[in-house]
Amino acid sequence: MARFELVAGAAETGKRLDSVLARALPQCSRETLKKAILAGCCHVDGIALLRPDVKVKTGQHLAVDMPEQHNMLMPEEGEVSIVWQDASLVLCNKPAGLTVHPCPSCPEHTLVQRLLGRFPQLSRLEGLRPGIVHRLDKDTSGLLLVALTETARLTLSGAFADRKVRKEYLALVSGLAPEQGECRESIGRHPTAKIKMAVLEESRGGKAAHTEWRRLWASPDASVSLLAVRIHTGRTHQIRVHMAHVGYPLLGDALYAPAAVRTRASRQMLHAWRLGFNHPDSQEALFFQCPPPADMATAALATCRRMQRVVITGNPGSGKSSIAAALQKQGLPLFSADTIVARLYAPKGEAAQWIAGRWGGDLLKADGSVAKDALLAAMQTNSTIRRELEDMVHTLVRTAVEDFWQKQEAAGHAVAVAEIPLYFECGWQQVFDPKPVIVGVHCPQALRHERLARTRGWSMEKAAALEAWQWPETRKEAACQIVVDNSGLPEKIPELTESLLATLQDMARTVAEAHAQTLTACWDEPYPVE
Repeated sequence: MARFELVAGAAETGKRLDSVLARALPQCSRETLKKAILAGCCHVDGIALLRPDVKVKTGQHLAVDMPEQHNMLMPEEGEVSIVWQDASLVLCNKPAGLTVHPCPSCPEHTLVQRLLGRFPQLSRLEGLRPGIVHRLDKDTSGLLLVALTETARLTLSGAFADRKVRKEYLALVSGLAPEQGECRESIGRHPTAKIKMAVLEESRGGKAAHTEWRRLWASPDASVSLLAVRIHTGRTHQIRVHMAHVGYPLLGDALYAPAAVRTRASRQMLHAWRLGFNHPDSQEALFFQCPPPADMATAALATCRRMQRVVITGNPGSGKSSIAAALQKQGLPLFSADTIVARLYAPKGEAAQWIAGRWGGDLLKADGSVAKDALLAAMQTNSTIRRELEDMVHTLVRTAVEDFWQKQEAAGHAVAVAEIPLYFECGWQQVFDPKPVIVGVHCPQALRHERLARTRGWSMEKAAALEAWQWPETRKEAACQIVVDNSGLPEKIPELTESLLATLQDMARTVAEAHAQTLTACWDEPYPVE
């Protein structure tokens, strides 16, 4: 039991008893003093008064006996990540999944009970939320400030109420949010779903709320944005409600995000990143910053992981089909542009039917398929036939290869290969998104022509004619990211393939590391002291 005494002066005259005592005893909350008065612990001129609202008169002797406060909460063991502490306060990094203070649905295993195990002085503060001056949702991680004394609690609570604390969060949201933005819609309890909040007009119970953001990062496909979100008010679920309202719900948000967004993360991707406030004792300006847990980086980088698209190309006879087939044996899905063209040239194929309708049946065989030698001769003498046929065939092949890549990515493949001999000649360098890795297969021209004569029966003239329509080998290889030298014996192909796969994996790893570094740099940026 501790006794406090004072004599009322002119400044206290006419004011409520509980107000006078609260001003004189800043370490005690006004509610605590009200309870003491009602319990008969306050005497005025030696007479116990039980009314907190009685008016004080000049010269009255006030005495209050304050019992020692002992919180009934039981301390618990558990990890607490401390960012900073002193005799008056502690700043911790709350993990996602941990409730801040006890409530009917979670009476134990909370952060407060862990803190009681580390800081027993909290037991002298009353209530189920000793020292708590602001809150974070259970599944929100990050900086949480806790007062260790009643004086600090009152001062910090006032600072939060007066909006003198700077609060900034990291939020991973669906979609490409504008570089900067804000929402000032008022927020209140949802009219039908009691566990939710909603944008509501003030006339219907909404309270003023102000959220602003800036975009720090976006995934390559623009499906996800990382935002730095500053809240100027502290409404329940404010960021989650406002971001969903403007069309950019948080990944993993079970309450406010649609199913397709909700399932992209195991929790709402929200982290209390920065906190700036004045120390309750010294009024020194303090600024803190805390990087997010690994699950936020994992969720963000998952949106960067795209299937590695690979194009195999090269001049006739270079052995690109052999390299492509060897990759297929390693389990990589394979697309062949030549196979698609063969179908187009087959009986009733789209190219065969177009040729018959446009140029007559002289360019077809008896079975309705394209007579390739006749077609080659016609294209050599008539550039219009060649140009129109290439336009049609290339369009169909391009559609087919894009469809192939999309299906393989949807199936979960990490790499898919497309053998496209005329990739550069078709002008497809800027067509596909994401851009594929271009692998050129090299073989000296003399050896290529010898192979074509031996395996396909091509004459020197035919090989030269077809090659004349393609980029020169040196130009084609200069445009490739990887060049495989296939001038050796066929027995070397498995070795070449293994080396190519290792190079592709290294490239994929380099891209992933670059994404990770770019993302990490966002939340490592220095705190902007205003």
